[in-house]
Amino acid sequence: MSPNGKPQPLDNVSKAIIEQLQTDGRRSYAEIGKAVGLSEAAVRQRVQKLSDSGVMQVVAVTDPMQLGFYRQAMVGICVTGDATSVADRLSKISAVDYVVLTAGSFDILAEIVCENDADLIDLLNKEIRAIPGVQSTETFVYLKLQKQFYNWGTR
Repeated sequence: MSPNGKPQPLDNVSKAIIEQLQTDGRRSYAEIGKAVGLSEAAVRQRVQKLSDSGVMQVVAVTDPMQLGFYRQAMVGICVTGDATSVADRLSKISAVDYVVLTAGSFDILAEIVCENDADLIDLLNKEIRAIPGVQSTETFVYLKLQKQFYNWGTR
């Protein structure tokens, strides 16, 4: 983002690099360079700039169940007072992997990844509901992860 908070426009080459990495984050810079018409070094430099600026991250996406985290849930949270301070506190909890301020029935949505139901209950009761400003929560337990993709492209 630029200093005024607006997204910085990307040129077509940067967009093409992002789309190449969204298809396969392990693709080599040389392969990407061939696809977008740049040298390996130029691709490496652009990827670094895109990463440093916060436009993108290259990460390994895992299936939590394969790693022993058998309980996932989305928690809707109603807040009294400053929702941002509650979101900041939620963001520091290791079992919380996603926090978003929302409009509508909930002030905040937080995604939780735990080993089991007992851990989820402890997290809700001892950590989340104990945060000052949390008025109420509603928990949506995941039964099956149907889709999880991050290749929606660029504009």
